[in-house]
Amino acid sequence: MRVLVAGGAGYIGSNMTAMLVAEGHEPVVYDNLSKGHAQAVVQGARFVEGDLADYGLLVKTLKEYSAEAVMHFAAFIEVAESVREPLEFYRNNVSNTQNLLSAMLECGVQKFVFSSTAAVYGQPEETPITENCPTRPINPYGESKLAVERMCHWASQAQKLRYAALRYFNACGAGQNCTLGEDHEPESHLIPLVINAALGRREDAKIFGTDYETPDGTCVRDYIHIEDLCRAHLLALAKLEEQRELVYNLGNGTGYSVRQVIDTVKKVSGRDFNVTETARRPGDPAVLNSDASKANRELGWQPQIPELERIIETAWQWHSRHPEGYE
Repeated sequence: MRVLVAGGAGYIGSNMTAMLVAEGHEPVVYDNLSKGHAQAVVQGARFVEGDLADYGLLVKTLKEYSAEAVMHFAAFIEVAESVREPLEFYRNNVSNTQNLLSAMLECGVQKFVFSSTAAVYGQPEETPITENCPTRPINPYGESKLAVERMCHWASQAQKLRYAALRYFNACGAGQNCTLGEDHEPESHLIPLVINAALGRREDAKIFGTDYETPDGTCVRDYIHIEDLCRAHLLALAKLEEQRELVYNLGNGTGYSVRQVIDTVKKVSGRDFNVTETARRPGDPAVLNSDASKANRELGWQPQIPELERIIETAWQWHSRHPEGYE
């Protein structure tokens, strides 16, 4: 299938593009390189440097490459930044996605796989979190993703779109034989931050809060390997042949604490480093854990790399080979 991958030079998008190529699809990466990296665009994929705000270029690209589906990863993701600059998040994550959807419909492209987030749930009332839990985002990032989900829902109801909204928990690890890893600026994800401490690129690894009601007092999160995440996208794309509207959680269903992540990085890297314990951050739930049984049941999807140590081993290999990132 010919697939336009919006944000295909980013972390998740580049791994998705590589998997599409490996599975015999024909991906076209569309990315403005504001957050992505040209070096992450894999061989076998075509590349168009462009912005989602450029409606004319979107239409031209979709038509020129006869796209049959779109996978959308081009979004701002930093929660703290979303609180400081909410209008920028709505412009990029919502308005630009509306632009993309309009261009798709003008070109007769109906299949749309959307990179959503567990942040749509906000502070969960219960864990593990199912797709039926209330969606009550507590920051503009989560709100922007939920707004796109609602936009897709109504477009689907109008028989104009077939879409899958995939609500990620914590995507992590490196894919494609550890050649495609995380390189964010600034970095806010726990595993690469702790690995950077092991590499001596940070003074310490920080623990925000040690008095939560969890086994070791630190926050527990659900980590999903990047290749498991991408496999779910392929399955969802195929499922759109028979259903118009899909919503799935994507996570391991197994939570790991901040302290477990730090201890596992020390074990995998064979290095010790400073760990600083400090106060809780406002708005951090004690536990965020997924129930992904719906994806398992309906897509036949099951994580193949669920163990924290294996996930971190892939991330460690990439970061230790690319201490400066792609640049």
